[in-house]
Amino acid sequence: MRLIFAALLSLISCCAGAVLPAPVLQALRAADIPASAISIVVQPVGGGPARISHRAKEPMNPASVMKLVTTYAALDSLGPAWTWRTEVLTTGRLADGVLDGNLVLRGGGDPSLTLEQFWLLLRDLRARGVRDIRGDVITDRSLFAPTGYDPGAFDNEPLAAYNVGPDALLLALNALRIRLLPQTGGTPALWAEPPLAGVRIDNRVQLVDGECGDWKDTLDAKVSAAEGDGAALTLQISGRFARDCGERIWNVAPLPHREFLARALRAMWAELGGRIAGRVRDGTVPADAAPLAAIESPPLAQVIRDINKYSNNVMARQLFLTLASGNGTPADTAGAASAVRAWAARRGLALPSLVLENGSGLSRSERISAADMAALLRHAWASSVMPEFMSSMPVLAVDGTLRRRLRNSPASGQAHLKTGSLADTRSIAGYVLDRNGQRVLLVAWLNHPNAKRAQPVLESLLEWVWAGNNQAFPATD
Repeated sequence: MRLIFAALLSLISCCAGAVLPAPVLQALRAADIPASAISIVVQPVGGGPARISHRAKEPMNPASVMKLVTTYAALDSLGPAWTWRTEVLTTGRLADGVLDGNLVLRGGGDPSLTLEQFWLLLRDLRARGVRDIRGDVITDRSLFAPTGYDPGAFDNEPLAAYNVGPDALLLALNALRIRLLPQTGGTPALWAEPPLAGVRIDNRVQLVDGECGDWKDTLDAKVSAAEGDGAALTLQISGRFARDCGERIWNVAPLPHREFLARALRAMWAELGGRIAGRVRDGTVPADAAPLAAIESPPLAQVIRDINKYSNNVMARQLFLTLASGNGTPADTAGAASAVRAWAARRGLALPSLVLENGSGLSRSERISAADMAALLRHAWASSVMPEFMSSMPVLAVDGTLRRRLRNSPASGQAHLKTGSLADTRSIAGYVLDRNGQRVLLVAWLNHPNAKRAQPVLESLLEWVWAGNNQAFPATD
């Protein structure tokens, strides 16, 4: 029987035109996906003949793997030590704890301004003698061009944290961190961070028995209409939550950027013993404003680890726009795309298939071919920032978005890879150390309505690459 099965596998490989390894063809058939829906490049990182080059020049949607383009362009052009700066300035006179004027927050586009860092910045202001702000708090977001971004436009999920748009003064990814904890009775304990002034949480979640499963899919959040940063607002959390889930954190984005920051600022400033008499409003830094304090982000090398390992869309969008900032005009996506193309041209990277929309991969229009992504990965491998770039990717079966993939495979721990998924897309790209000790680059895009069934296709390809099979398949470009 084993001999018959082996012969069948060999026959599949030969008689199917030898376009792909037999395990990959089998997985494609099982998912009812044609070989024409997938593009693949497998090649040693140092160059040389490709083991697989299948539809390599076809522009396809790479989903979140597009983040590799954005992060490598930024890392190579800005440098691993690049940081973002959020500044505080004042107008008027400060005496005896009273600022008789305005406080100004100038955003620098930081993708990683956390609640903890923001609290430290506010604590610094208190230490410098600011207690009561008699004027307004002006929030300067002018580094990025206004977009009129609709968080529900992509998939009709406006409260989803992954749909948050970019903002030059982005606080905590504009997401409310809701904690749920089972307790005695029919309702879980529920609280949120950061505190938001004027926001009441209406907990209508029911505790149920059963497996935890996809617990986020059983919850819903609704926010009442509100006007202004001081207006009362109710956030209703409803749905079902299994006791077996234990304590969990659910990130939702119920408010626009301006209102989220304004309410968080008022609440956190009050907790520090301060008062704000005026409004929290958008504006630009007045000509007579004097610098008072600032906070720096972590270095870029650390930030891109969060972007790639956890596939953070809004952080990638912030980084993308950063590439177009600093020229005296508000950064927009067209400028960012031009900056990436200019960088590629300087580096001698021809990427003819590249189509950029927001640099995160959360897009239906972004495109790049497997051949062009392979070229980028080869370039990165030979670059001075290779260690930072490679270590930003999830390690197979170890961390990030790959921590639960192929845990029992001999390939576990042997690959740094970025993955992507949309309703009709599954993708993977990065570096694999095969069992012969050779580093191999792997790129595979799959665009098809049955993409949700395609995970075994990419996993079979990955294990075939790890096995170090040097069989070369004829190019099918």
